[in-house]
Amino acid sequence: MATAGGPRRFCRCACFCSENLYVARYRLHVRFRGEEQLRRDFGPILRSRGCVSPQDFQQLLAELEEEVERRQRLGQEAAARKALIARSYHPVRPHIYNTLQDEALAPEFLAAAEYSTSPGADLEGLLQRLETVSGEKRIYRLPVFTAPFCQALLEELEHFEHSDMPKGRPNTMNNYGVLLHELGLDEPLVTPLRERFLQPLMALLYPDCGGGWLDSHRAFVVKYAPGQDHELGCHYDNAELTLNVALGKAFTGGALYFGDLFQAPSALARPLEVEHVVGRGILHRGGQLHGARPLGTGERWNLVVWLRASAVRNRLCPMCCRKPDLVDDDGFGDGFTREEPTTVDACALT
Repeated sequence: MATAGGPRRFCRCACFCSENLYVARYRLHVRFRGEEQLRRDFGPILRSRGCVSPQDFQQLLAELEEEVERRQRLGQEAAARKALIARSYHPVRPHIYNTLQDEALAPEFLAAAEYSTSPGADLEGLLQRLETVSGEKRIYRLPVFTAPFCQALLEELEHFEHSDMPKGRPNTMNNYGVLLHELGLDEPLVTPLRERFLQPLMALLYPDCGGGWLDSHRAFVVKYAPGQDHELGCHYDNAELTLNVALGKAFTGGALYFGDLFQAPSALARPLEVEHVVGRGILHRGGQLHGARPLGTGERWNLVVWLRASAVRNRLCPMCCRKPDLVDDDGFGDGFTREEPTTVDACALT
């Protein structure tokens, strides 16, 4: 496993400003390096999805150019938002910002994590302590947080949402939610969740995906509600592994659906559907094609943690499928490092 003494300087891949740009109107991720390239690579599929007139294409060009500029400014703007929130925001549930305690975690989750660190622990024993949603797709589910903690966290998130603080959107597909590092919840909540509990679990469940070498993450909360985001198109996560926990509130619909690993969205025929249960987390590989069905009623808030292992992604960027072109970044960046963790056995990842 990677140790706490591993490299702390994280980077992003330069492809962040040109690859995997999501166009919601056409439900399509595109690579964008200019008009000629866009017409050549995506012209036919764009026309098939309704981008038919010169005006349609010019509008799309303008939107993509704006998105590239936004991504180029993202790090600086996120740092400014985080600093302002730290100075001026007054939490309504301040205990949420204390270091994560066992009392916040479901007994089943604690038991699974404790087993994972015990001598002789193996995959067969761990699988007896969680729900296997799909053995073929390697999708699992188990309770993560207690109901009182989910409620307190949700109250804090709603309080922040209703405040006049600046807010960064979680990603290009979700327009409503909270970036936990900007709110100041990375260090007290997500980092100990990853280091103390998720890494031992993932080491047994996904040793071939870097589960034992997780050294960074990106955590955010997404919100689905009438008049706001109400579904999520097919996509991959920019992560080796993902935890998705339903926090609440009362809702119907909105089930996750899964295709195959690195499957083209257009080939998705008979997906596996998984209903959300408040307090329970779904574990899956980041490369598993997935999306969310339309929300029926109510509001659904989910905590999503993209778990990253630099020992894996340093070799191949999951977004551009090339060796990453590294650019220095703040915080965890996109999980790339310029040096390998000294404790990683590269043979274990091949």
